[in-house]
Amino acid sequence: MFNAFTPRSASAYQRINVETSMHTIDQHQLVSLLLEGLLQAVATARGALARGDVPTKCSSITKAVRILEEGLMTSLDQEAGGDIAANLEAVYDYSVRRLIQANARNDDAMLQEVYRLIEPISQAWKEMKKNNHAANDVAQPVLAEA
Repeated sequence: MFNAFTPRSASAYQRINVETSMHTIDQHQLVSLLLEGLLQAVATARGALARGDVPTKCSSITKAVRILEEGLMTSLDQEAGGDIAANLEAVYDYSVRRLIQANARNDDAMLQEVYRLIEPISQAWKEMKKNNHAANDVAQPVLAEA
């Protein structure tokens, strides 16, 4: 008999939904999601370290490193980004090294350091989008009058 719901089918729909949404969101939103995911992975690693949950700590740090290397670092446009892109690349590279050291040494201070480095970048990235929307909202009536 046909069963409409199985965990496997739900998982397949979830993957399709994630893949579809990745194609429809803008680049700014994608970077925002990557930064949020990175912060969440570091926070999860810190909690796992405090609990002594080694597998969760390791997988969370691995996730954070992958987000940095495969998401954030590869999305930097070195030519158009100039010094800002170079500085972000240096911060991301440093963060990767610190995460690897934190994993090997079970060092919460290193995890906290990475969180403190990335959090202001994430906040600034969100503010940039808000400011851009506010500028567009102000410009719309001016353009309509012209």
